[in-house]
Amino acid sequence: MELKAIRLDIPDGANLILGQTHFIKTAEDLYEAIATSVPQARFGVAFTEASGPCLIRTEGNDKSLIDACVKNLQILGAGHVFCIVLREAFPINVLNQIKDCPEVCRVFCATANPVEAIVAQTEQGAGVLGVVDGFAPKGVETAEDKSHRKEFLRKIGYKL
Repeated sequence: MELKAIRLDIPDGANLILGQTHFIKTAEDLYEAIATSVPQARFGVAFTEASGPCLIRTEGNDKSLIDACVKNLQILGAGHVFCIVLREAFPINVLNQIKDCPEVCRVFCATANPVEAIVAQTEQGAGVLGVVDGFAPKGVETAEDKSHRKEFLRKIGYKL
């Protein structure tokens, strides 16, 4: 078995959600979960089949974001993986609906940070084991950092 760290591409101003799923209707169900949660969202969805024709199935309402999903899944080369690239919405707006999708087995990450997927390659194929999301901690927040965090959350409307 070979382990690889594969850098995923997140277009500027977008967020990426990567997860594991298991059924051909995943692309349509994830499309519906996003479109009904945040109607103004721009997004792409792609899903890799792991049997039958083993195609990358796609949906979305923004071709460039669909293409970004496809590119990420092609470089991963793993079956039963989904990728969502999202603009004009944040993962927090759709993550519970995605996790509630009956086909979704797990979510590896929801991020705008640089992210690497850890992929195991065997004779049979490849599988995503997890992700490295962002960077290592640099310290513990100070009182000033805490104040800035709280101010920021209120500025963007997530807290009163």
